[in-house]
Amino acid sequence: MVEIGKYNRLRIVKSVDFGVYLDGGDGTEILLPLRYVPKDAKPGDEVEVFIYHDNEGRLIATTAHPKATVGEFQFMEVRDVNSTGAFLDWGIMKDLLVPYKEQKVTMRKGKWYLVYVRLDHVTGRVMASARVEKFLNNVPPRYEYNQEVELLVADETELGYKVIINNSHWGLVYYNEVFQRLEKGERLKGYIKEIRDDDKIDVSLSPLGYRKVEGIAGRILETLKAGNGFLPVHDKSDPDEIYALFRCSKKAFKQAVGALYRQQLITLGKDGIRLLEEE
Repeated sequence: MVEIGKYNRLRIVKSVDFGVYLDGGDGTEILLPLRYVPKDAKPGDEVEVFIYHDNEGRLIATTAHPKATVGEFQFMEVRDVNSTGAFLDWGIMKDLLVPYKEQKVTMRKGKWYLVYVRLDHVTGRVMASARVEKFLNNVPPRYEYNQEVELLVADETELGYKVIINNSHWGLVYYNEVFQRLEKGERLKGYIKEIRDDDKIDVSLSPLGYRKVEGIAGRILETLKAGNGFLPVHDKSDPDEIYALFRCSKKAFKQAVGALYRQQLITLGKDGIRLLEEE
């Protein structure tokens, strides 16, 4: 049985002038239009396709990739609005409907919104909801310290960037631990820093522990280790000296040093910075 709104690997059962038909199981055949048929594909071959309903309610296949499949969160742009709801640019021929009852605020053409892609339990068709909180996991998280996770940047708060962790939980990346501007909808790797008593999750964009720290902070640690754990540079040092050592600005150096200090990897003194041994 095919999974609607997801990728399926299906066998070609016959070719026609306008495409090929795929075995959808239970005696059903699903059209893969000619424009999406792989070169030299023939009956008996298997192809990976995305399955959805066309505007007439028929199952149809495509080898194009939508911006999100069922069970995923994503930012999408509104292409059109009518009496049914808002229609999002889904990345394939068909736009994705967000009914009015699934909108947190009235969606407007040309604006971008975070949505969750799901199946409508009544029609069986793929739709989207902007009421994303309903689809996040309410079960207490069971992540491990420093566990690598996938992040989707969802919003900004007074403290930092609100992210969705592994398509399941809210998390927070603090501003003072970020060395670059993050954009809503951006996907990146993160690392579990702390699960607090209220089950809220703090996330780091860098691995925790100096052996895995990358970027400017990583260069500082490697230079410290090469210098027997001490460097005579600090926030009063000349910017040219800092650039010569780490190939970065003084501002970026201070941000990286601050992050290393908060991770308890270094100590700060008037004469310079010292490396702390890992436990």
